[in-house]
Amino acid sequence: MSEEIQGYEELMTKYYGEECVTAMVLLKVESRELDNTANELIKLKNVEDIFLVTGDTDIIFKAKFGNYGELKEFVHKLADIPGLKESKTLLVVTTYKENGKPKPL
Repeated sequence: MSEEIQGYEELMTKYYGEECVTAMVLLKVESRELDNTANELIKLKNVEDIFLVTGDTDIIFKAKFGNYGELKEFVHKLADIPGLKESKTLLVVTTYKENGKPKPL
């Protein structure tokens, strides 16, 4: 692992600690595998919402994890899903509204 990646990992682990982590994950998928990919995601307990979208990304999903370490393990397992061409994981820093309910600031 490069020093830059290791530094990033240490920063994220320190920032999140044992706090819950919410992530939005963007996937590029082979067209013929879209439904199969969605079905594989449905089976994963951390995945809460899944959307087929237009644009540069094919599927966006929201997932929650008990801590940053669980997220890291999950991202490594994503690579095993057939038809997956590319993934991008965005970590939520602040939630302003969720499930239709505003969060206190």
